[in-house]
Amino acid sequence: MLHLIAQMYVTLGPVILSGIFNMIFCKLKILKTMQVPMDGGRVLRDGNRIFGDNKTWKGFLGYLIFGTVFTVIWGFAIRNTALNSLDFFYINNENTLTFNMIVGVLLGLAYALFELPNSFVKRRLSITPGKPATGIKKAIFVFVDQADSIFGCALVVWFFYDLGILKYIGFVVVGAVTHIIFNMLLYFAHLRKNMF
Repeated sequence: MLHLIAQMYVTLGPVILSGIFNMIFCKLKILKTMQVPMDGGRVLRDGNRIFGDNKTWKGFLGYLIFGTVFTVIWGFAIRNTALNSLDFFYINNENTLTFNMIVGVLLGLAYALFELPNSFVKRRLSITPGKPATGIKKAIFVFVDQADSIFGCALVVWFFYDLGILKYIGFVVVGAVTHIIFNMLLYFAHLRKNMF
C-alpha cells in the first residue's frame, strides 16, 4: 500500500507543483489582458453565469504552461534515479523530452477542463464563485472542489498505464486529500482567501 501511494505521489508531482505555481501566477499582474472569464460573462436562463469570474483564460493558459514545464523538469530530475521506476508514466514509456511535453500538455488540459463541470454545477446551485457552499452542499463540495482536476489528471495516467478502477479511485482520493492539505497550508500562508 505504501509503495502504491509513493507511486501516486511521484506520478502526481508535476501536477501538484503546477497547481501551486498556477495559483501564484493568477495572482500576479502579468498577462492582465488574459484575466478574463472563460464564459465571457454569459448568463444562462437560470440567471447565473456559466462558470463565473474565477475560471479565466489566464488560469487555463497557466495550467498548460506549468503542466508542461513541470512535467519536463520532473522527468529530467528523476530520469536516472529510483523514482523513475515509481512513476506510472514511465512504466510503459520512455522518459524523454518529447513524451514529457505531450504528457505535460495533457495534464494541463485535464486539470483545467475537469474543473469546469464543477464550476458549472455550483453556478446552477447559486454558489458564489470562490466562496464555500453551506449546509450539506459544503460537505459534498469540499471533496469535489479538491478532486475535480484529479479526476482528469488520473485519466491521463490511465491512458498511458492501465490503472484499473481501484487505482484510479485511489489516485482521486490521494489527490483530493493532498489538495485539501495544500489548501490549508496556502490559507495559513495568506495565499488563499478560504480554506476550502
